[in-house]
Amino acid sequence: MAERTKRRKEPFPGAYYLAGAITLALMLLFIALGASLPPGVAGFLVAFVLGLTVSPKYAKAFLMAGVFSAVLGFLGREPQVAWGGVALVLAELIVLRFVRA
Repeated sequence: MAERTKRRKEPFPGAYYLAGAITLALMLLFIALGASLPPGVAGFLVAFVLGLTVSPKYAKAFLMAGVFSAVLGFLGREPQVAWGGVALVLAELIVLRFVRA
């Protein structure tokens, strides 16, 4: 028996295309900002914003990855990795605290 998939209606025609265009524009903006800022600031900004987009289901794993990145980044004197790890930890704490699964 073939299962019928129920297709969700768009909020308005072309809404998903608009959302995709906005997402791509924001990604390009963060790439441009990241390229023009010092390494530590760029790593923090990009990791923080991208960390906020993680599903709460995977937030604990990303939290551990952030701690690991921060420790290894500071030990290896890599500011972009170190501050990116700190930002990822902060972003995942926000996701775990305020976002419902």
